[in-house]
Amino acid sequence: MAAGVEWTAIVLTCRRGGGVAALQRELELRRRRGALGRRPVLVLALEDPWAGVGSGGATLNAVLVAAEHLSARAGCTVVSADALKEARILILHTGREFSFDDCGRAFTCLPAEQPRAAAEALVCNLDSLLGTVTQRLCVGSPPGVWVCSTDMLLSVPSVPGIDWDGFQGVRVIAVPGSQAYARNHGVYLADEQGLVRDIIYKGTETQIQQCAGPDGTVPLVCGVVFFSSSAAEQLLATHVIPPLDACTYMGLDSGAPPIQLSLFFDIVLSMAGGMTEEDFVKGGGDASVRSARSVLWTALRAFPLSMACIPDASYDYLTTAASDHIRSLTLLPSSTSHLRFCKTAHSHVDPLLLEDGSSVTNCLLEGAVRLAAGSVIQHCHLQGPLEIGPGCLLTGLTVDSSPALQGCPLRDVVLQGHHVRLRDLPCRVFTLTGRLDDWQSPAEEATYLNISWAEFFHRTGIRKGDLWDAETPQKDRCLLSARLFPVLHASEALGLEDVLWLLAPAVSGERLARWRAAWRMSWQELLPCLDKAAELGARRDLFFLQGQHKVQCVLLGRQDGSLLPLIRSAVHEGYHEALLGTLDEVASTADDAGIAARALACIADVLGCMAHGEGGLRSGPAANREWASAFGRLESGDIAGGVRELAAERLKWMSSPALLVRAARHYEGAEQILIRQAVMSSCQFVTVCPVELPPLGHWVQVACPARLDLSGGWSDTPPITYEHGGAVVDVAVLVDGCRPIGARVRRIAEPELRLASLGGTPWGEAAVELVCRELGHLENYCQPHAPGALLKAAFICTQIVQFPSQKPLRDQLMENFGGGFEVHTWSRLPHGSGLGTSSILAGAVMAALYRAAGKVAGTESLIHAVLHLEQRLTTGGGWQDQVGGLVPGIKIGRSEARLPLRVEVEEILVPEGFARILSDHLLLVYTGKTRLARNLLQDVVRNWYARLPSIVQNADALVNNAEECARALRQGNLPLIGKCLDVYWQQKKCMAPGCEPLAVGRMMDALQPYVYGQCLAGAGGGGFLYVLTKEPQQKETLHQILAKTEGLGNFSIHSIEVDTGGFSMEVVGCDPNSSTHSGEDMAM
Repeated sequence: MAAGVEWTAIVLTCRRGGGVAALQRELELRRRRGALGRRPVLVLALEDPWAGVGSGGATLNAVLVAAEHLSARAGCTVVSADALKEARILILHTGREFSFDDCGRAFTCLPAEQPRAAAEALVCNLDSLLGTVTQRLCVGSPPGVWVCSTDMLLSVPSVPGIDWDGFQGVRVIAVPGSQAYARNHGVYLADEQGLVRDIIYKGTETQIQQCAGPDGTVPLVCGVVFFSSSAAEQLLATHVIPPLDACTYMGLDSGAPPIQLSLFFDIVLSMAGGMTEEDFVKGGGDASVRSARSVLWTALRAFPLSMACIPDASYDYLTTAASDHIRSLTLLPSSTSHLRFCKTAHSHVDPLLLEDGSSVTNCLLEGAVRLAAGSVIQHCHLQGPLEIGPGCLLTGLTVDSSPALQGCPLRDVVLQGHHVRLRDLPCRVFTLTGRLDDWQSPAEEATYLNISWAEFFHRTGIRKGDLWDAETPQKDRCLLSARLFPVLHASEALGLEDVLWLLAPAVSGERLARWRAAWRMSWQELLPCLDKAAELGARRDLFFLQGQHKVQCVLLGRQDGSLLPLIRSAVHEGYHEALLGTLDEVASTADDAGIAARALACIADVLGCMAHGEGGLRSGPAANREWASAFGRLESGDIAGGVRELAAERLKWMSSPALLVRAARHYEGAEQILIRQAVMSSCQFVTVCPVELPPLGHWVQVACPARLDLSGGWSDTPPITYEHGGAVVDVAVLVDGCRPIGARVRRIAEPELRLASLGGTPWGEAAVELVCRELGHLENYCQPHAPGALLKAAFICTQIVQFPSQKPLRDQLMENFGGGFEVHTWSRLPHGSGLGTSSILAGAVMAALYRAAGKVAGTESLIHAVLHLEQRLTTGGGWQDQVGGLVPGIKIGRSEARLPLRVEVEEILVPEGFARILSDHLLLVYTGKTRLARNLLQDVVRNWYARLPSIVQNADALVNNAEECARALRQGNLPLIGKCLDVYWQQKKCMAPGCEPLAVGRMMDALQPYVYGQCLAGAGGGGFLYVLTKEPQQKETLHQILAKTEGLGNFSIHSIEVDTGGFSMEVVGCDPNSSTHSGEDMAM
């Protein structure tokens, strides 16, 4: 929920027999979904103490119950008015029944979706009003009690402009409306200071004109009123004074006689400035109401009653006219609404079959279901072919109803399926009315199914006596009381066809006889029997059923829609098992490893949500032996079998949050296996050619530049790179005048592999040495933190060593090469530098290994070979690092959104001399912070698979910014390049929140006036910061600036230079430090 009022309590009132338990569950669900704010909020569904207590009595009862609960929370043993002093309470009245929604106007679903909501859910009028009141109307208001009706659609501007400075008393909210509309509604008469003089309901033309403003509009009563804390306390105090005590449950429990009060015409009107005590008290109907009004006058008269009329706000009362209701659901709401209506909301349907001006909400429409303009379908599961004509409203129909509808002409009708409970007997009842029918007009002057009752009787053979008892007065013989709708039959099951025949009655009269034999009820008789809990449950079932279809469409269609909000709702509402089943099915039947991987990632999200924030971090190890068999199937390519084994193993890990989180980690591990398989398709772009084998003992030495990523990083990361497409601008750079990364390889006589890391220089002492004499020594090549893992993986990926193999390592080496190999590697860069060290080093090692083994690979082949290696190594990197370090100069790498993954590199042609200019303006600043980015990749991939809208938009922006940066480089435009760097840094922070340490932020703030742009290299989090200075040669200047900046720690500044030569490879003699070369020297 957006920023707004944080409620202390929310109370939803309903009439007696209104399904209070079901409404309480609805409030609880909204609280769990986070729709009621961040703070713990008391939520109460409250049944009116009497059947006819009125909106005023319901308000007093709600204030009492809220105060009682808050008093108990505060440790009080009696109701204390102090509980209201700092409280913010919202009371929502559901009011009377509604002809077009069995759950009332509050739960009438609107054709809208909320894509930014944390959890996906149907949007009811209640939710719309909650958003309007919480995020707009109440912002800036003091503590107190807000009371709001739910019988209208209400839209207000995002900034309603209500002045709360020095507010006291009670305030009513009004919206401007036409004088014609006001004739059937209430309006406020206010003075120039905005104080209410009177409330006029269905006034005369003269009375309404008195209320008009300069623009001719009048302030309509819109059902919203605010009581300050002091006014609410005074109202609460009246609950113990007869006869007002009869409005509360306490009065009911004390045996007080019932009383009916209106919120506006009894409670609020007592404070209107134009009322006298005599007129006000006399205005009460009977003696008890007059007595109640006297008490209210005494208690509330001192409070000023002000009005806030909101310009550009709109108010639409939900009437019982079908035409009005259909119009409300098919016309766009006011431009000031926080909702945007759409043709299809939370529905699985072919949109091409829906005409503009129609509306479908919470439906599963399979096959050819055509819907004409001006028609609405809600909460229906239908199977085509069906034709729904204009002017129709269909709700609550199940797939079993489809055969009856096929071939039945529907036009200008309201067709509804209802859940009814007759004592303990649940049943389904269908009602059918016309769009133009009026519920309460006498039959002589009204219509049924849009034709006169006389015509209806003539067509069907139905008689008046079938519908109304003989003693029913003529004025009461109306559609509301007509026993039209079959409920039970002595010998046959009833269905939709038992009302549809009324549209086209059969000549034989068979349907008429069946209809007469059924026990029928009128709408008036059905209303008290409507089962709100069953109806809400059915809507929820259908919502998640169409949600399962949505999951299949999104995953199989490779759509960018986020499923995480739906996953959260499924977990909150207990539908996670059905969702897991659907995801299992998609993963096991997809013919694409990328689709299966995303489905497994969604399962991980379901399990993570089920832990409800407990059980530990989502990122963690995923190599428990219990999952090994399933992982093995996935590794072997048996995706369906692997998914089945994963699901079977999952059942053992569902009993606690800790186990759920660990299971989620293993599902992410399984997803990584499929990502690896997808990326390893790039090995088809690796080609090697045979060359002469270097002499035994002669070194092949490779030296590589580092890389700077100027824009587009993260878009090269699998699966983003092959699902979205990627573009990265990279520069190969010398650091402090040298190529900082290198490797050398030579053949040796002994049939073994000698692996040595030399630390920072090519001639340094070995920091780590390993000797591998058996294939078993290579087994941990896929564990990135194992000693020598990268070098072991390089031997396997270059196919110098076959692993696994029945042939021992010694035999392989002797047969193919006449001995073994010795490898030395080095990097002058610190660990976690962000300059692409590990991937570039992998490229250097593979280039040297290929050459030492009598082969040579081009740069494009090496780029893809490193991709393959890093997947085998399970580090899961992208391609930008090796592009940056292996391809010379300034370039842009691109990959299309497809498999197999292929990287194409384009040199960026810059103006002559610009590479030197760029080198003079670029500096590297070592931040002194080691980049701890081990889990950054997991988080980014998780968020991408969840298709969080911010991540999808950011992926688009990364690619666009890379192309913009390439254009700036071609122009030689330093300020524009700097702008791209700054944009890029913001994009990195969006992709991986938390990648800017505080010290780095201080450093960037200090440098900002002196640079065109700056960015942390790589994923961020530490390592090197690169800056594009406004003036050339600024190393000393920047050092002085940072030396004066507090809290930076150990930093250092390094010069960098664009390397236009590319990596070098040479075959030297047995002494790698010798300056005489016995072989070749080539720049790749």
